[in-house]
Amino acid sequence: MYRGKRVSFHASKEAIDRLFACNRLSAYVWNACLEVAKNHHLQAGKWINRTHLQQAIKKMVPLHSQSIQAVAHNYLDARDSTKKAREKGISTARYPYKKKRHYNTKWVDKAFKIEGNKITLSMGAKRKPIVVFVSDLPSGDIKEIELCYDNGLYLSVSFDDGQLPEERVGTQEAGVDMGEIHSFASIAENGEGVILSGRKLRSIHRFRNQKLKELQRKMSKCKKGSNQWKKYQRAKKYILSKSDKQLRDASHKITRNFMEWAVEESVHTLHVGDARNVSKHTKKRKRLNRTNRQKMSNWNVGQLLGYLVYKAEATGIQVVLVDESYTTQTCPVCQNRRKPSGRTYTCSCGYEAHRDLHGAANILTKSKYKKMLPVPTSKKITYLRVA
Repeated sequence: MYRGKRVSFHASKEAIDRLFACNRLSAYVWNACLEVAKNHHLQAGKWINRTHLQQAIKKMVPLHSQSIQAVAHNYLDARDSTKKAREKGISTARYPYKKKRHYNTKWVDKAFKIEGNKITLSMGAKRKPIVVFVSDLPSGDIKEIELCYDNGLYLSVSFDDGQLPEERVGTQEAGVDMGEIHSFASIAENGEGVILSGRKLRSIHRFRNQKLKELQRKMSKCKKGSNQWKKYQRAKKYILSKSDKQLRDASHKITRNFMEWAVEESVHTLHVGDARNVSKHTKKRKRLNRTNRQKMSNWNVGQLLGYLVYKAEATGIQVVLVDESYTTQTCPVCQNRRKPSGRTYTCSCGYEAHRDLHGAANILTKSKYKKMLPVPTSKKITYLRVA
């Protein structure tokens, strides 16, 4: 299976300066892609294809040819993704337009050479390569190395660990409802349920928002570009970087705990409510107050779903994304709709269930039977929380 790992390194001052220059050159290539694509569209009336774009930027900067091509491929992928999003009705999706000062540089295939803890990064024919030293390279077939920056340069290494996904023969399926209060609420066909709290994620977001608010208030009293303003700006970047790492760590732990429950319950298919668009464009939702809009904007639903999908693939569990429209409001017994208040869903017909487990059960039956039906709930509901 393909995996990624963040790897720190050390190198000479000259090599570090050249690595920073690489990311500036990659940004120059990205900006050139924007300009070339725009001019081609104005002249020909259609999009530029991969072959013509690669020819236009070939040998533009002193980087390895595959590093230059990687930037072009990223531009084309971003353009195609926007086209697909617009075809789905997401009118706010924008084609790549913003110019950059720095852009991650990639080395793929034969553009790098590994000898023990020494990595040689090629800059192209007849150019001096860049040498860096690492101590914790992953074991496996390394496919790609990307130079990234987060309060310092580091390498993002993509590799094949040689392991095949597990072949799991489960006995049941489960519905999954994702939420801001409870990251995952799931119920299996046998009625066993699990609820994973998102309290850790919310506490990280609250702390980050409070610190950013304090720094922004101080920055507003400084002249932009002054030494004091730059000091606060560095503090902002540090807080954002640290909170992102904390969120990634907590999200990994939450999804890992959930997958352990799914394996224990012999689940072979997860029907997951697709909530990726819930946290977008919250300013336009007049029904939500300011506090709730911030909560929805902070919800890292895309990250959680991404971690869930790749962990499920590793354990041999299939993930099916389901339109979750009205799954929280619909009573599975009488099919009436009502908006729940509080954490318990109750209906005039006598049906009562935990709000999130009720949604998970409706997602399961909607996906499997094309109709929301009641799922007998066991008294054994597992509550999990990341410390």
